[in-house]
Amino acid sequence: MAAVVPIPSLYVHVPFCARKCDYCAFYSGTPEGRLVERYVECLVMEMEMVAHDLKPRTIFFGGGTPSLLNIRQWEKILTNMDRLGLSGADEWTVECNPATVSADKARLLRDHGVNRISMGVQSLDEVLLDRLGRIHSREMVFKSYDILRKAGFDNVNLDLMFAIPGQTLDIWNKTLDEILALQSEHLSCYEVIYEEDTALFEQLQAGEIEVDEDLAGEMHEVLLDRAESAGFVQYEVANFARHRGGECPRDQVPDCACRHNVNYWRGGDYYGLGPAAAGHERGIRTRNWSNTEAWCSLVEKGKRPIESVDELSGYAKAGEVAGIGMRMNVGWRFDEFKGVTGRDLGASWQPVMSELVRLGHAEQTDEVFRLTKTGMKYADWAAERFLVDETEAVR
Repeated sequence: MAAVVPIPSLYVHVPFCARKCDYCAFYSGTPEGRLVERYVECLVMEMEMVAHDLKPRTIFFGGGTPSLLNIRQWEKILTNMDRLGLSGADEWTVECNPATVSADKARLLRDHGVNRISMGVQSLDEVLLDRLGRIHSREMVFKSYDILRKAGFDNVNLDLMFAIPGQTLDIWNKTLDEILALQSEHLSCYEVIYEEDTALFEQLQAGEIEVDEDLAGEMHEVLLDRAESAGFVQYEVANFARHRGGECPRDQVPDCACRHNVNYWRGGDYYGLGPAAAGHERGIRTRNWSNTEAWCSLVEKGKRPIESVDELSGYAKAGEVAGIGMRMNVGWRFDEFKGVTGRDLGASWQPVMSELVRLGHAEQTDEVFRLTKTGMKYADWAAERFLVDETEAVR
């Protein structure tokens, strides 16, 4: 019998924010009473439940606001990860809010092996920051970035948003001027999405704000041009990274790409720990309870706090992997896709692929299928084309 290979990636959700941003639909709450301490204790217990089956090459602490945890709480998490053999990942990312970065906290994270920081900037315009419900100022962004560099972080991502209500093309260009001048290794840039159960969605429904799709498209074009001119490679719809090895070939992911997210987009396995965390364990999707107290109660009883489990059929799962992978500009090599899913991409989805090629949204050779630069703008729509019934796909 072949040995079971440990799961290679770990995602940890930290469900606390000082304030809920107006656009955010992720699960989080304010750090009240002893709940944060209880969360930290239970997170260690949940780690103990899976440590035997986990050898992380990538780790990602997301949220919420992981940097909201204090030094003592971080010390408890980090020392227990050392004890459980969960440290030492090739890439270890922690999300930070510019308002909650300190020199001591940055040094602690770096000393324990964290080697990548993702900082949620969103905008450098004070009015827009207030519009989004952010708690940081523009000055905090520059101060925190300097702290991270001095602590030894040489792989920093900056998160930005565009098409924010009230944002003009001039404001967007000025933000890019200042962000690109910082010379970070990675950029994640997202158009504002109006999701239900958010303040922005309610304002949109009430007619208080309007969506200008033409302006959003123009901002996106500006982003693509300016990021490329600044030396970034767009390797996924919303993600740009530097390539330290010179020019990055079209079929290669840049050096500074987020390896943890690449594992998601290539259909890889990962454990998801913490309230509301999603996981993908050997083809089975899991999701933890989206309630911190309920999550804690289950962990304290020695139970994995999983609310839902979803196992797709082989064909449906392969179609999902195909579509998600198309978000990356490298697309899919046919041999790689078969190795990941056991399916022949060309044989099973050729009608879908031919349609995308005919529209100018994709290109196909004997070795690879990928979206064109134009097709990347419609990546979500293209991905949905692979989520079809098997008999329809091969017709």
